Amino acid sequence: MGISVPSFFKERKFPFVFTLLLPLACITVLLFTNITTNAPYPLFFYSDLQTSPSSSQPISPPAPSNPAGEPPQGDELVWEEPTFPVSGIPNWNLCTGPVAVDYIPCLDNSKAIKALKSRRHMEHRERHCPQPPPRCLEPLSKGYKVPVPWPQSRDMIWYDNVPHPKLVEYKKDQNWVKKSDDYLIFPGGGTQFKDGVDHYTDFIEKTLPVIEWGRHVRVVLDVGCGVASFGGYLLDKDVITMSFAPKDEHEAQIQFALERGIPATLSVIGTQRLTFPDNAFDLIHCARCRVHWDANGGKPLLELNRVLRPGGFFVWSATPVYRDNERDTSVWKSMEALTKSMCWDVVAKTVDSTGIGLVIYRKPIAFVRYFKRKENYPPLCGPAERKVGAWYAPLTACLAPLPRYSWPLPWPNRLTSKPPSLIRDPEGEEMFYKDTIHWTALVSDAYQKNAAINWSTVRNVMDMNAGFGGFAAALTDQQLWVMNIVPIHLPNTLPAIFDRGLIGIYHDWCESLNTYPRTYDLLHSSFLFEKLPDRCDIVDVVVEMDRILRPGGYLVVQDTMEVIDKLRPILQLLHWSTALYRDQFLFGKKGFWRPSRAASKS
Repeated sequence: MGISVPSFFKERKFPFVFTLLLPLACITVLLFTNITTNAPYPLFFYSDLQTSPSSSQPISPPAPSNPAGEPPQGDELVWEEPTFPVSGIPNWNLCTGPVAVDYIPCLDNSKAIKALKSRRHMEHRERHCPQPPPRCLEPLSKGYKVPVPWPQSRDMIWYDNVPHPKLVEYKKDQNWVKKSDDYLIFPGGGTQFKDGVDHYTDFIEKTLPVIEWGRHVRVVLDVGCGVASFGGYLLDKDVITMSFAPKDEHEAQIQFALERGIPATLSVIGTQRLTFPDNAFDLIHCARCRVHWDANGGKPLLELNRVLRPGGFFVWSATPVYRDNERDTSVWKSMEALTKSMCWDVVAKTVDSTGIGLVIYRKPIAFVRYFKRKENYPPLCGPAERKVGAWYAPLTACLAPLPRYSWPLPWPNRLTSKPPSLIRDPEGEEMFYKDTIHWTALVSDAYQKNAAINWSTVRNVMDMNAGFGGFAAALTDQQLWVMNIVPIHLPNTLPAIFDRGLIGIYHDWCESLNTYPRTYDLLHSSFLFEKLPDRCDIVDVVVEMDRILRPGGYLVVQDTMEVIDKLRPILQLLHWSTALYRDQFLFGKKGFWRPSRAASKS
């Protein structure tokens, strides 16, 4: 016979309730524990294997700890310290020669550079990769230290980490960089920034308010960037700037930028296209960047036109804009004719209180503008020229067609909205949304909260196989930036990455990257290695990862166990600490170990 609730309490059957609830509570706890143990995004923690800068022998690692809670029990996380010898992999040698400490294989190939027939168009500053790729390890500069953390690093870095005084002397009157005791100091000055970068960027926005830093203009390209102070100060305005310059007589300018924690890459507008997609940047900036825009039939400026978004801006701050001498006047007239033929509009031209002037051009939005020109020069790019891509592709003297889609939504809405470049690709749009959901969950539940990566030391990240940029998008709440790499043999998702307000480049991981050693704080790879072409040797890729990751930096690899079983012994031979979790994630941390010079000679 049923018992009503009032009569149940009236009859005071509390012992029965307690007896019933106790086993139910135990079962619930057991079920919850089992669910947590088999969660799709497991809890991580990291055991650091530290090394002394002055010794090649690793120091014993500290006991593992987990700031997010108790460490996993049993066999959930397997730690393995380096064991030697590792069969099948040769011993390492130090790189030698005058550029050994800062060796960039594809830019320091002196044999290939000497064999060039011409240097007229900066061919000697372009990529010339040695074959087979070198497997030497770059020595550390004497006295190398863990970098100054961000945001302090924007204004000061350790001199011993980039011990190059040439630029300090060469630009001592222009306030680019100064040496002070053990530091290099960056006052935020420059040739065109007489009252500082903040004054200069405010001057640009006041000249043309529609620029609206950090909302309408989010992704910027800084050509001939010097030490990248322009891009460094724009980070405070929610603007991400890809700064680039060649490796030239302005010694280590890009290395200074990267050590400061500012986005930068080594590149030159020579005979080949920049490694960016069409219609990528909201704004391009050039302050005395010493590029002859009208050279070679106007190809350098036409290359900027290719990577500038329709309706985007080109800010040119140079002496031809505001000086009247014969040389500057001639350059201005040439620039005026070239921009008019490209249908660029002058939307502002002015001089500020310091005497520095600038002109702001705007790229057309409507494709019909090209058909209204009196002369069909430069011509429109044909189908063959549109298909060549942007990897070892020659510069073209033609106008790339304008896409039929609008400007992205204001930042930060553009980060999660449908990328305009996917407007005619329903399948790509669906993959984009799935990718965004996946990385939001994975980064939040695994990489950020529970992995013992010290995120306060991470200023920059390289995503080696970026896809739609979901990993980078999930990290936008951190004080860091991500260089998104889209491998050339995989689907071209880089346009969508730029649409989201993020930056990246194309690259072939069978070759060296255009960056200095000890550049990045964290490398991330998601199922890259299983997709590498057969011509890539995994050892060569790991050597390149060791080159670009700074001592104390982290590696996170998500891949198959077959790949992880190949990677882990190579990392161990490099004296990296490693940790494996759930047969899918490999964590690594690079120490200060380098092979001794005696071992290298032998």
